[in-house]
Amino acid sequence: MDLRLEVVVIPVSDVDKAKDFYVDTLGFRADADYPIDDGYRIVQVTPPGSACSVIFGEGLTTAPAGSAQGLHLIVTDIEQAVGELTARGVDVDGPFHDATGAFHHAGRADRVPGLQPERASYGSFASFADPDGNEWFLQEVTERAPGR
Repeated sequence: MDLRLEVVVIPVSDVDKAKDFYVDTLGFRADADYPIDDGYRIVQVTPPGSACSVIFGEGLTTAPAGSAQGLHLIVTDIEQAVGELTARGVDVDGPFHDATGAFHHAGRADRVPGLQPERASYGSFASFADPDGNEWFLQEVTERAPGR
């Protein structure tokens, strides 16, 4: 049986502000905006090239706004992605790599400025946050691990 991740719900405080950020600033596709009734609204957006969408709105989660951490957007050229997001007005931290050479630590611990020295696939990162503080990472993947 296949199990496909297709939707991630993120908690936001201001739906319209979040929609502006994800659609107008980041360039995500606006898929849906359903104001069902007072206190219940569903907005769905999708990152370019992604099969997984992001949903936010009102009445969708009890998680506090800004509490989503470690969301990853995979890119093939992290320098280009950082440049494009910066040009769109996004405050991006990076590129960086982890001091251990493995997956990055939580928060800003053990971040080493610059690309992973060998530019190994999966090794270079950058990060940014939405207006509520939901944390996103860019991860450069140029060659997939076997089975991926």
